Amino acid sequence: MSRINDIFSRLRREQKTALMPFLTGGYPSLEVTRETLPALERAGASMVEIGFPFSDPIADGPVIAASMHQALQHGTTPDALFDSIAAVRGSLSLGLIAMVSESIVWRVGTHEFVRRAAEAGFDGLIVPDMDPDDADDLYAAVEERDLSLSLLIAPTSSDARIGRLVARCRGFVYLLARVGKTGESREAPKIAAQVQRLRAMTDLPIAVGFGISTAEHVRAVTEHADAAIVGSALVRRMGEADDPVAAAESFVRELATGLSERTAPRV
Repeated sequence: MSRINDIFSRLRREQKTALMPFLTGGYPSLEVTRETLPALERAGASMVEIGFPFSDPIADGPVIAASMHQALQHGTTPDALFDSIAAVRGSLSLGLIAMVSESIVWRVGTHEFVRRAAEAGFDGLIVPDMDPDDADDLYAAVEERDLSLSLLIAPTSSDARIGRLVARCRGFVYLLARVGKTGESREAPKIAAQVQRLRAMTDLPIAVGFGISTAEHVRAVTEHADAAIVGSALVRRMGEADDPVAAAESFVRELATGLSERTAPRV
């Protein structure tokens, strides 16, 4: 978790914010995943989420769900993804965060999964379908390995549920810009009230995802939150491109221009 904390601390001192792109691990291949990570760092990303392909994604829209299906067809397994990350971790300053279903964690074994993630070079986990009341073992495992842990907070969550969720988070919290599934959106997210509500309940940095698709959306998010997460728009471009690494670098460089417009301290 120290790398995640260091990144957010540095950005806060500089009154800057973070861009956190999402990649589906193994899509369109593990080789592309390995080559894309340094490209995203060059383009201005501070952290990258790497999704572990899952046959029944809970909150993923059609773009990410299809990318996970293809990655699984190509034989991407947790072990293969761990090995791929370990091969490039030493050359990266990026924070690397595993986005993984609790089913995969439990199938591997909670402490074993966290051990493998830490040894591969991941700095944290996002577990989108984890119930905070069932997270004792996972929380203990990430605390032992000093990894961050983020659970998803919906805009419709009650104060009581938010309190239980943030109590399980380490490093940062993940706020959904909208309810529903991942996917691109035409409208900029309106998150000021949600972020203000969450700020009253935690001092942790706030990252916002779901529907963030353009530099303008990134700007709208980072006027209030600490990080903008972009997934479907990036995964789609990679899938459509002849050179997915170059496409990812170009798009993330464009998205990062939205970070430079923030002039006021976070609320």
